[in-house]
Amino acid sequence: MKLKSFLLFGLVLCCHYSFAQDRIKITHGPYLQNVYGDEATVVWTTNVGTVSWVEIAPDDGTHFYLVERPKFFAAKNGVKLEGTVHAVRLRGLKPNTRYRYRICSQEVTGREGHFITYGRIASTTAYTPPTFTTLNADAKAVKFSMVNDIHGRSEVMEKLFGVVDPKQQDLVFFNGDMVSSFINEDDVFNGFMDVGVKSFAQHIPMYYCRGNHETRGPFATSFQRYFSPLSPELYFIVRQGPACFIVLDCGEDKPDTDIEYSGITDYDYYRSLEADWLRSAVKEKQFVEAQFKIVICHMPPARDWHGEDEILNKFVPILNEAGIDIMLSGHLHRTLKWEANDKVKFPVLINSNNSVLKGSISDGRLNIEILDLEGKKTASFSK
Repeated sequence: MKLKSFLLFGLVLCCHYSFAQDRIKITHGPYLQNVYGDEATVVWTTNVGTVSWVEIAPDDGTHFYLVERPKFFAAKNGVKLEGTVHAVRLRGLKPNTRYRYRICSQEVTGREGHFITYGRIASTTAYTPPTFTTLNADAKAVKFSMVNDIHGRSEVMEKLFGVVDPKQQDLVFFNGDMVSSFINEDDVFNGFMDVGVKSFAQHIPMYYCRGNHETRGPFATSFQRYFSPLSPELYFIVRQGPACFIVLDCGEDKPDTDIEYSGITDYDYYRSLEADWLRSAVKEKQFVEAQFKIVICHMPPARDWHGEDEILNKFVPILNEAGIDIMLSGHLHRTLKWEANDKVKFPVLINSNNSVLKGSISDGRLNIEILDLEGKKTASFSK
């Protein structure tokens, strides 16, 4: 009887230990957002509510455990946040510097008044931690790539990353409609982001230009929990070496009053506010002094659908006076090249939903190619 009791106790103890071990885990990520010359944001998710932080170290050959590394917490207004989606902003970084980082999440198991009980910690390894390099406005060259209109077809995106390896780029752009509709978190990760993390996004910065389909579904308002989570808006500028990229948020393609939106959209006013921001953005030093000026916008400017016409009327007049070299778009699910004209005074290159765009600047020359799933070049641009 004593032996049976002892064995039963041991079984219960092992089950409890196993449960505790499996209870908290990192479910997706980490991946990089909003990497600039002096900062970066790291995003990941866990299966239970935790407080989270990132430890960083320069990639200088020292062991990660040589000294206690700086910790940056997921916090707001001085209070650490508890949740399952974690975004940590790393500030005070040095430009053109390679950093190692480790993510950590500690479960919150109980609260009693102002007392909090913590459980186990889930983390990535400190022995072979992921790395990233901050941007460098003084770099002489830059390489970038872009995919768009994946619409949850993660297998297609994986094939495109076999054509152009994103790990060999300085920046990667997701130019909208990566899903058809945002219903839940699975649409983010099963649809495309798990492939992104596996392929490059732990190490290479990814910048997300929201398309019109990301605005649809009950989970649409959660978009910024995962992408540009600690930025004031979803439109921004990025400078790397000789290139400055303006990333625009196009909004929806039909009028706000269309029955498809059920009265939930207000994009005409939103695009007007964005145009006000754009007028200031094109005067910033990092934009004015860049040798090449590139616009990333999911929908191209055209007198066709309402959203495209809004871009034509609200954004293009500002861009026409800003010396734009090219706009890179998607949305139309086919590859097209529009030459500059009296209305749009810069060329527009449109990437299809089954191709990848590869760009580079070196020796003072901009070269862009669009490659299909077999690696065949379907369009190009040089300047």
